[in-house]
Amino acid sequence: MWLRMPCGIRQAARLAQQALKNTMTHNTLEEWMAQERAVRERLDQGAGPGVATPQQIAGKTGLDIMQGLLSGELPYASIAKTLDFVLIEVSAGHAVFQGTPGLQHMNPLGTVHGGWFATLLDSALGCAVHTLMPPGRAYTTADLSVKLVKALTPKVQRVRAIGQVVHCGRQLATAEARLVGPDGTLYAHASTACLVFDIPSQSKP
Repeated sequence: MWLRMPCGIRQAARLAQQALKNTMTHNTLEEWMAQERAVRERLDQGAGPGVATPQQIAGKTGLDIMQGLLSGELPYASIAKTLDFVLIEVSAGHAVFQGTPGLQHMNPLGTVHGGWFATLLDSALGCAVHTLMPPGRAYTTADLSVKLVKALTPKVQRVRAIGQVVHCGRQLATAEARLVGPDGTLYAHASTACLVFDIPSQSKP
């Protein structure tokens, strides 16, 4: 026998669930922003935006390089400053970037341009692959597929692009990434195929 819950109780239950979700979202956003502040403080005291020299990365694994970017020891990509996003986490086969959607990223229709989505996702995908490169090996993106599933505006204060390697071989690596908000909303997802190769020798003639 099914018992129907009175309308007022159902509405109260829905309101309570929504309040709990709002609290959890607020807490997650606070954690994300605190983590971003800590990273940006390190970067401000570090090498700044730019490109690492061959001498700076010689003998390092891809994970060493990515950790150097995160610590401020190595210069980070200038495009991150231009488009207002930052590397937040790296581990073997995994990379997370956090971005701040802004008015400067808007398209004429009043939402964040798809190119901004793609840049964050491409960064997470590529850097996830980079973490698995041994010394003397590198990669380049051969294919990038992005699916935009929900519009984004600056009302969403932060989003994260979370990249994860699916496969990494001697010649080919693949990875997947998701762009999500602090409440878990999915805004886009992407996949990539990367060519893996030996870094050409820099020896003098």
